[in-house]
Amino acid sequence: MSSIFDQGLARNPANFASLSPLSLLRRVERVYPDLPAVIHGRQRYSWRETARRCRQLASALARRGVARGDTVAVMAPNTPAIFEAHFGVPMTGAVLNALNIRLDPNREILVIDVADPEGPGGDCIGSIEYDAFIAEGDPHHPIELPHDEWDAIALNYTSGTTGNPKGVVYHHRGAYLNAMSNIIAWQMPNHPVYLWTLPMFHCNGWCFPWTLAALGGTSVCLRSVSAESIFSAIADHGITHFCGAPIVLNLLVNANDSERREFKHSVHVMTAAAPPPPSVLSAMENDGFKMTHVYGLTETYGPAVICAWQPAWDPLPESERADIKSRQGVPYPMLEDVQILDPKDMAPVPDDAGTIGEAMFKGNIVMKGYLKNSRATTEAFAGGWFHSGDLGVMHPDQYIQLKDRSKDIIISGGENISSIEVEDALYRHPDVLEAAVVAKPDRHWGETPCAFVSLKDGADISAEDIITFCRDHLAHYKAPKHVVFGALPKTSTGKIQKFKLREQAEKL
Repeated sequence: MSSIFDQGLARNPANFASLSPLSLLRRVERVYPDLPAVIHGRQRYSWRETARRCRQLASALARRGVARGDTVAVMAPNTPAIFEAHFGVPMTGAVLNALNIRLDPNREILVIDVADPEGPGGDCIGSIEYDAFIAEGDPHHPIELPHDEWDAIALNYTSGTTGNPKGVVYHHRGAYLNAMSNIIAWQMPNHPVYLWTLPMFHCNGWCFPWTLAALGGTSVCLRSVSAESIFSAIADHGITHFCGAPIVLNLLVNANDSERREFKHSVHVMTAAAPPPPSVLSAMENDGFKMTHVYGLTETYGPAVICAWQPAWDPLPESERADIKSRQGVPYPMLEDVQILDPKDMAPVPDDAGTIGEAMFKGNIVMKGYLKNSRATTEAFAGGWFHSGDLGVMHPDQYIQLKDRSKDIIISGGENISSIEVEDALYRHPDVLEAAVVAKPDRHWGETPCAFVSLKDGADISAEDIITFCRDHLAHYKAPKHVVFGALPKTSTGKIQKFKLREQAEKL
């Protein structure tokens, strides 16, 4: 029903523009053209040069017939080429599909090689090299916004932690809003120096390619992630921010003296994936890193929930601060809501920090849906919320805390055991580098916890030592009954593939 506020007050080009990260590139090119945009080894590009290269990429693609509705796949490590693709591809109206696995196409496609001077070398497989390809393009190609902000900007596949990946479709509006949400939530200043330890092919680098354009920041590319390369980048480039999974934090806190470099400034670190153990967060803080814990999924453009820090927590003992920081927290500024709901009746669980429900999201930074999978999309959005599949509790202060994935809860003798709680206990052991816990079938109990443990160099302990340690720190029925030592299977983004561990546990 219209009102007086609708009469003669229609949208027009002067008062409405589709939200899109592309406008951020146009602005940074105008405002900060001479500031550094990308550093990769000896390669240096200003924002003027980066914008020009993005325009050329878009033009060269358009001349090859790429247009709205097409998909452009990029398979590359963190290099200038994949950074530029986050702007150049959507400038054509096409959808960016950043890949972390090799696909076999069933038809002929144009393959463009990226000759990375920092890489190991190798034979070309495509018909043209990237720099030669974009040289075909017009450096003055216009940066045009999409006609509809609901248009798709990116296609991402959920990681292989479940063995059942799905194509997740992002829109321009959500990408823009989460790029801005990163700034507000992390309280980022202008011109940060950001280190790419997080792969840009993972949730489009949590939208940070677009965030950095908004801030006129500098991207320092890191092709190979190691403790030595991270510490060197911090010392050499004055890194102020980086993101990474708990596996990256483990690299740093367990680095030896030869891998470390001194730095005198604060380095802000955003971490997500599996809830990081409080002991690891505390160790990072002691090493000079300012930690921020976020939570999200591929379906929420990466981070969508943050453990927003409260000044009242500053005087608390270190262990209590670390426990609080390990909670997932509250909605990102551009997320409408996150709640812990009972999936049976969609009612909120009591905020008693004990009643378990499912974490559910709604708002502008939730995906469009799953590509060519309407059934999965309908199931995911049932009841007007996105169902994450993550189980957690609501604290009285309205901060959420995850307890497990729905498939990872261990039911032993009728009692629910959180694999995360057992993993936290394992990480307290001074000889444990990495740990994961899954259910092992048991004739008597139904299921019992099975721990997979990777030890630090030089450690020599037994399974019995691990079990005894856990019994000293947990209720006895929660302690693992079996311990398997060795490397843990991971995705290319560092997430532990628990479905593979469950397969192993079933054979023990």
